[in-house]
Amino acid sequence: MVGLLRPRQDSLERYGKLPAFSFTRQDGQPFGLKQLEGRPWVANFIFTRCPTICPVFTQKMARLQKQTADIGGELALVSFSVDPKYDTPERLTAYAARHGANPARWSFLTGDYEQLKGTVVGGFKMAMGREGGDEDDVASIFHGSHFVLVDRTGEIRGYYNSEHDDDVERLRHDAERLVRSGE
Repeated sequence: MVGLLRPRQDSLERYGKLPAFSFTRQDGQPFGLKQLEGRPWVANFIFTRCPTICPVFTQKMARLQKQTADIGGELALVSFSVDPKYDTPERLTAYAARHGANPARWSFLTGDYEQLKGTVVGGFKMAMGREGGDEDDVASIFHGSHFVLVDRTGEIRGYYNSEHDDDVERLRHDAERLVRSGE
Protein backbone atom coordinates (compact mmCIF):
# COMPACT_ATOMS: atom_id res chain seq x y z
CA MET A 1 0.00 0.00 0.00
CA VAL A 2 2.85 2.40 0.80
CA GLY A 3 4.18 1.99 -2.73
CA LEU A 4 1.03 3.60 -4.10
CA LEU A 5 1.80 6.83 -2.25
CA ARG A 6 5.32 7.25 -3.62
CA PRO A 7 5.64 9.75 -6.49
CA ARG A 8 6.44 8.32 -9.90
CA GLN A 9 10.10 8.68 -10.70
CA ASP A 10 10.07 7.26 -14.21
CA SER A 11 11.26 9.67 -16.88
CA LEU A 12 9.00 11.60 -19.18
CA GLU A 13 8.29 10.30 -22.66
CA ARG A 14 10.28 11.60 -25.62
CA TYR A 15 8.20 12.57 -28.65
CA GLY A 16 10.93 13.92 -30.92
CA LYS A 17 12.91 17.10 -31.44
CA LEU A 18 11.35 20.25 -32.81
CA PRO A 19 12.77 21.65 -36.03
CA ALA A 20 14.50 25.03 -35.79
CA PHE A 21 12.06 27.94 -35.99
CA SER A 22 12.15 31.70 -35.59
CA PHE A 23 9.15 34.02 -35.52
CA THR A 24 8.42 37.55 -34.30
CA ARG A 25 7.87 38.10 -30.59
CA GLN A 26 5.27 40.55 -29.24
CA ASP A 27 8.05 43.15 -28.83
CA GLY A 28 8.93 42.87 -32.53
CA GLN A 29 12.15 40.93 -31.92
CA PRO A 30 13.03 37.62 -33.61
CA PHE A 31 12.41 34.72 -31.25
CA GLY A 32 12.66 30.99 -31.70
CA LEU A 33 14.22 27.72 -30.70
CA LYS A 34 17.66 29.31 -30.40
CA GLN A 35 16.43 31.75 -27.72
CA LEU A 36 14.78 28.88 -25.83
CA GLU A 37 17.84 26.63 -25.87
CA GLY A 38 18.87 25.56 -22.39
CA ARG A 39 15.43 26.24 -20.84
CA PRO A 40 12.46 23.92 -20.50
CA TRP A 41 9.30 25.53 -21.84
CA VAL A 42 5.57 25.15 -22.34
CA ALA A 43 3.83 25.96 -25.63
CA ASN A 44 0.22 26.64 -26.46
CA PHE A 45 -1.62 27.77 -29.59
CA ILE A 46 -4.03 30.70 -29.54
CA PHE A 47 -5.32 33.72 -31.45
CA THR A 48 -6.30 37.05 -29.96
CA ARG A 49 -9.74 37.42 -31.55
CA CYS A 50 -10.84 33.92 -30.59
CA PRO A 51 -14.19 34.03 -28.77
CA THR A 52 -14.20 30.48 -27.43
CA ILE A 53 -11.33 28.30 -26.18
CA CYS A 54 -8.39 30.75 -26.42
CA PRO A 55 -9.35 33.05 -23.53
CA VAL A 56 -9.63 30.02 -21.23
CA PHE A 57 -6.46 28.43 -22.68
CA THR A 58 -4.59 31.70 -22.06
CA GLN A 59 -5.99 32.01 -18.51
CA LYS A 60 -4.66 28.52 -17.79
CA MET A 61 -1.23 29.55 -19.12
CA ALA A 62 -1.40 32.65 -16.88
CA ARG A 63 -2.21 30.41 -13.90
CA LEU A 64 0.76 28.19 -14.82
CA GLN A 65 2.95 31.31 -14.91
CA LYS A 66 1.87 32.14 -11.32
CA GLN A 67 2.12 28.55 -10.07
CA THR A 68 5.69 28.18 -11.37
CA ALA A 69 6.96 31.58 -10.22
CA ASP A 70 8.91 29.91 -7.40
CA ILE A 71 11.16 28.09 -9.86
CA GLY A 72 12.33 31.41 -11.23
CA GLY A 73 12.57 32.44 -14.82
CA GLU A 74 13.96 29.14 -15.96
CA LEU A 75 10.63 27.80 -17.26
CA ALA A 76 9.62 29.71 -20.39
CA LEU A 77 6.07 29.98 -21.72
CA VAL A 78 5.39 30.44 -25.43
CA SER A 79 2.05 31.15 -27.11
CA PHE A 80 1.98 30.68 -30.88
CA SER A 81 -0.63 32.65 -32.83
CA VAL A 82 -2.56 30.55 -35.33
CA ASP A 83 -3.96 33.78 -36.85
CA PRO A 84 -0.68 35.59 -37.56
CA LYS A 85 -1.96 37.96 -40.23
CA TYR A 86 -4.31 39.55 -37.69
CA ASP A 87 -2.10 39.01 -34.63
CA THR A 88 0.52 41.69 -35.11
CA PRO A 89 3.17 42.26 -32.42
CA GLU A 90 1.11 45.24 -31.21
CA ARG A 91 -2.04 43.11 -30.81
CA LEU A 92 -0.04 40.39 -29.09
CA THR A 93 1.46 42.96 -26.69
CA ALA A 94 -2.01 44.19 -25.73
CA TYR A 95 -3.29 40.61 -25.36
CA ALA A 96 -0.28 39.66 -23.23
CA ALA A 97 -0.84 42.67 -20.96
CA ARG A 98 -4.54 41.81 -20.55
CA HIS A 99 -3.53 38.37 -19.32
CA GLY A 100 -0.75 39.50 -16.99
CA ALA A 101 2.04 37.92 -19.02
CA ASN A 102 5.52 38.51 -17.67
CA PRO A 103 7.56 39.25 -20.83
CA ALA A 104 10.71 37.86 -19.19
CA ARG A 105 9.06 34.42 -19.14
CA TRP A 106 6.12 34.45 -21.56
CA SER A 107 6.50 35.11 -25.27
CA PHE A 108 3.73 35.49 -27.85
CA LEU A 109 4.81 34.67 -31.40
CA THR A 110 3.52 35.65 -34.81
CA GLY A 111 4.96 35.44 -38.30
CA ASP A 112 4.43 33.97 -41.71
CA TYR A 113 1.30 31.77 -41.73
CA GLU A 114 2.82 28.90 -43.72
CA GLN A 115 5.97 28.82 -41.57
CA LEU A 116 3.88 28.86 -38.39
CA LYS A 117 1.65 26.11 -39.72
CA GLY A 118 4.73 24.07 -40.63
CA THR A 119 6.07 24.39 -37.09
CA VAL A 120 2.74 23.77 -35.35
CA VAL A 121 1.59 20.87 -37.54
CA GLY A 122 4.94 19.40 -38.63
CA GLY A 123 6.97 20.07 -35.49
CA PHE A 124 4.52 20.01 -32.58
CA LYS A 125 2.15 17.55 -34.33
CA MET A 126 -0.79 19.79 -33.42
CA ALA A 127 -3.81 20.72 -35.53
CA MET A 128 -3.90 24.18 -37.12
CA GLY A 129 -5.73 25.55 -40.09
CA ARG A 130 -8.59 27.46 -41.57
CA GLU A 131 -11.74 26.06 -43.13
CA GLY A 132 -12.38 28.18 -46.21
CA GLY A 133 -10.54 31.18 -47.50
CA ASP A 134 -12.22 34.07 -45.68
CA GLU A 135 -9.56 35.66 -43.42
CA ASP A 136 -12.23 37.54 -41.47
CA ASP A 137 -14.22 34.41 -40.62
CA VAL A 138 -12.97 33.78 -37.08
CA ALA A 139 -15.12 30.66 -36.77
CA SER A 140 -13.17 29.03 -39.62
CA ILE A 141 -9.89 29.02 -37.64
CA PHE A 142 -9.06 25.79 -35.82
CA HIS A 143 -6.15 24.63 -33.67
CA GLY A 144 -5.20 22.11 -31.02
CA SER A 145 -6.02 22.72 -27.38
CA HIS A 146 -3.14 20.86 -25.77
CA PHE A 147 -0.20 22.35 -23.93
CA VAL A 148 3.14 20.96 -25.09
CA LEU A 149 6.08 20.55 -22.71
CA VAL A 150 9.53 20.89 -24.30
CA ASP A 151 12.88 20.22 -22.63
CA ARG A 152 16.14 22.20 -22.72
CA THR A 153 17.26 20.52 -25.94
CA GLY A 154 14.05 21.22 -27.89
CA GLU A 155 12.59 17.74 -27.47
CA ILE A 156 8.86 17.35 -26.83
CA ARG A 157 8.30 15.64 -23.49
CA GLY A 158 4.54 15.75 -23.08
CA TYR A 159 1.09 16.74 -24.35
CA TYR A 160 -1.56 17.93 -21.88
CA ASN A 161 -5.22 18.54 -22.65
CA SER A 162 -5.98 22.09 -21.49
CA GLU A 163 -9.63 21.18 -20.99
CA HIS A 164 -8.80 18.68 -18.22
CA ASP A 165 -7.67 20.19 -14.93
CA ASP A 166 -5.84 17.01 -13.93
CA ASP A 167 -3.79 17.20 -17.16
CA VAL A 168 -2.94 20.85 -16.45
CA GLU A 169 -1.85 19.91 -12.92
CA ARG A 170 0.28 17.07 -14.35
CA LEU A 171 1.86 19.62 -16.74
CA ARG A 172 2.80 21.86 -13.82
CA HIS A 173 4.33 18.92 -11.98
CA ASP A 174 6.23 17.66 -15.05
CA ALA A 175 7.50 21.16 -15.92
CA GLU A 176 8.83 21.65 -12.41
CA ARG A 177 10.42 18.22 -12.61
CA LEU A 178 12.22 19.17 -15.85
CA VAL A 179 13.50 22.38 -14.27
CA ARG A 180 14.75 20.67 -11.12
CA SER A 181 16.26 17.65 -12.90
CA GLY A 182 18.20 19.74 -15.41
CA GLU A 183 16.63 17.82 -18.33
